[in-house]
Amino acid sequence: MNPTVSNPSTAQARVLVDELIRHGITDVVLCPGSRSAPLALALAAAERSGRLALHVRIDERAAGFTALGLALGSRRPVPVVVTSGTAVANLHPAMVEAAHSGVPILALTANRPPELRGTGANQTIDQVGLFGPHARAVVELGAAGDPESEHRHWRSAIGRAILTATAAADPGPVQVDIAFREPLVPGEGDEDFTLGGDAPGYDDDEVGGGPEACRLPEGRADGRPWVQRAGAGVDSAPADSAVAVDLTRPTLVVSGVGAAPVSGLVAVPTVAEPGAPVPLHPVHPLAIPALRPEQVVVTGRPTLHRAVTRLLADPDVDLVILDAGPRSPNPTGSAAELADSVLTGWGVDPEWTETTARADARARAAVDRLLDRHLETGAPTGLHVARAVARGVRAGDNLVVGASNAVRDLSFVGPLDPDVAMFANRGASGIDGTVSTAIGVALSAPGRTVALLGDLTFLHDVSGLLLGPRERHPDDLTIVVADDDGGGIFSLLEQGDPRLAADFERVFGTPHGADLGALCAGAGVPFTDIDPAGLEALLAQPAFPNGHRDVVPEGLRVVRVATDRQGLRDLHAALRSEAVADG
Repeated sequence: MNPTVSNPSTAQARVLVDELIRHGITDVVLCPGSRSAPLALALAAAERSGRLALHVRIDERAAGFTALGLALGSRRPVPVVVTSGTAVANLHPAMVEAAHSGVPILALTANRPPELRGTGANQTIDQVGLFGPHARAVVELGAAGDPESEHRHWRSAIGRAILTATAAADPGPVQVDIAFREPLVPGEGDEDFTLGGDAPGYDDDEVGGGPEACRLPEGRADGRPWVQRAGAGVDSAPADSAVAVDLTRPTLVVSGVGAAPVSGLVAVPTVAEPGAPVPLHPVHPLAIPALRPEQVVVTGRPTLHRAVTRLLADPDVDLVILDAGPRSPNPTGSAAELADSVLTGWGVDPEWTETTARADARARAAVDRLLDRHLETGAPTGLHVARAVARGVRAGDNLVVGASNAVRDLSFVGPLDPDVAMFANRGASGIDGTVSTAIGVALSAPGRTVALLGDLTFLHDVSGLLLGPRERHPDDLTIVVADDDGGGIFSLLEQGDPRLAADFERVFGTPHGADLGALCAGAGVPFTDIDPAGLEALLAQPAFPNGHRDVVPEGLRVVRVATDRQGLRDLHAALRSEAVADG
């Protein structure tokens, strides 16, 4: 017979957790809270029975980005559970990033029952649909009544949320808002079990039964989800639209975040941003002004370089975008054709391949030459740190790169080994949550993980380092911080014009003077100061041969490289000039 518990909220939570597991959920992130207690206790019981891994965080913003990182590393949807009120609002940055990068996370937001909303009840806000257009869907579950008659609706709702989040055409975040009515914890007679496991059965007259008891109906037989996507159902991808591309014309491919390999374009010279597949014939972004392509094919969503933006906006260049989905990357509005695939019946002109190869080699040599020359008289920059990281990571590693200068620096000093898995929050390109994202990747993806961040990116999510002693820690995560004491990227933009020097440091440079080592010590995280050469040597060695520690493992460490941003504008101007110079 079906087991029973003493109240509907406990019953609903256990059914929902069981259905999550049936859909292949392996990791859940949880923040403590009262209204979310039914889910918290059901998840803890599921972890004890070995059905999933629970990751507890005290900061909802960090929790959201931890879920994002877990989803990126595992390639599975990951729920994050929070209580009602501002806890929900703190998930918004991660939901925005997930929406723009197509990452399936499920925000399971506990809520007050309807009768308490709009009454001034404590910790009650209008949170259903709070994420607006950044949620692919909003599923609202009312307060539980009779599990015997309602469990099909609960299971179906969870299934629809997961299928929406993982839809091939447009994956992304979904909110599931669940109203829980008191009591919020199991009664004394309730057994600690999870559905789908070794749950005991009870008659109504036994312990945990009685006239007020709630039966816990099991899901479908053999552990199957309540609903699942059919092979040719409504979520199947539409038929491809293909465009013919004449590769005998001078052609460049520009690959950005989210790009997938395209077999017909393998031989085409390619400007690839970090995170895109490493091309067979790479073209350095600084070499673009020296080239005169007649057509450009865009894969993924390029976001980093103004030279690319100018190229895509050039009216004399035919532009094809290989993404006919709802968020096709066409910010310049110049694309003549949007397609899902290409038809290529002609080979690339060898002379064009040689021209692009020479331009690429010239630009890469200029970067190395100028960076080496800079070190003869000046302090290292973020470019030097990125070069050390690019040289130090190896096949099988995961590399998480922060927004702002870090990812741009990496694009100048690459390419990486093609077997390095690259992750970057380039959906909305914010600096928030990157420490937590890196930890999530390190917890879910095999191999060593290295993160390259600027100091402001690190400080923005320093609370992500707060992992409790009972929480699983990364086995092998090195966070590299290029610390130039402020916002170096602004010196490279219009804001860095010398005319604005009087106000620059106060409103753009924003020096903080923070002691990163002291912050790490407070979180119990090992910290090291090092120079670029030492960093390269450090990354080239096995990181933690003794493996995982039970309490505070040595598998998580922060390495800081002090850098200088004062001459950054002049250095980049020299790079742009010498990269296209003859001779």
